[in-house]
Amino acid sequence: MNLQQLRYLREVARNGLRVSEAAETLFTSQPGISKQIRLLEEELGVTILVRHGKRITGITEPGRIVIDIAERMLQDADNLRAVGREFNSGGRGTLVIATTHTQARYALPPVVARFTRRYPLVKLTLREGSPEHIAELLHEGRADVGIATESEEAFTDLVTLPCAQWTRSVITPLKHPLLGAGPLTLEKIAQHPLITYDFAFTPNSPIRRAFDAAGLKPNVVLTAVAADVIKAYVEQGMGIGILAKMAFDPARDIGIRLINADHLFEASTTRIALRRNAWLRGYTYDFIELFSPRLDRKAVGAALAATS
Repeated sequence: MNLQQLRYLREVARNGLRVSEAAETLFTSQPGISKQIRLLEEELGVTILVRHGKRITGITEPGRIVIDIAERMLQDADNLRAVGREFNSGGRGTLVIATTHTQARYALPPVVARFTRRYPLVKLTLREGSPEHIAELLHEGRADVGIATESEEAFTDLVTLPCAQWTRSVITPLKHPLLGAGPLTLEKIAQHPLITYDFAFTPNSPIRRAFDAAGLKPNVVLTAVAADVIKAYVEQGMGIGILAKMAFDPARDIGIRLINADHLFEASTTRIALRRNAWLRGYTYDFIELFSPRLDRKAVGAALAATS
């Protein structure tokens, strides 16, 4: 048994049991992957993959256990390499943060600025995506830290640390009827075309829960991942928008107006997400603490230890 065999097996599982795609990812040949996985099965004395002719059609029960152990072994190997890099890098390194557009655009800029001043030799990369994509990047080791809200089910196999709360507001074009209509209600919102986030009406979204509880079905005409897109279409008069309050900048967003909606939708929690058993470099702990001061190295280390 060797790490390369485990790496081949993991990649086949990650690519939906398609050996050709695993081979492309690993820059190797399909026959080579198939041969090494069969050698691993022979050594372990169990069948890992279900085959129908030349096709792989499933994973056996012992195979799932083997793949879980392989994931942990490969992560431990990555951790060992990271330890070496930590003490031989001279302050150099990389840090990949996977996050949503709203966090990247409105919450992270001052954090990133402080971090890069403190660690000028660390290459920092932001990868934007949906919560589900963020979880995928973490699981696959293509991101070190995730920052997201909503879709808690996507993060069930990760260590998550609540770090901040944010509320929502309604935005309108200039001179919109809602601006002079008294206290904002869900019934008033439902009377207008609505533009909001892609995830706003997923089953566990506070926005959906609020409208469902009121027995209302809003007229959603457009959804988007980015708050800037929502604001642009509201400014064009296509409807009103619901977005994170932090995404509104009165100095820049002069073509729209903001109405507080704290009383209509429950607050959402932003979470830091990490791989279980991850070994974090010193500057990763510092980045997390810069983003959420209460999540110092001791708190994060305790959370990782508790789930190891």
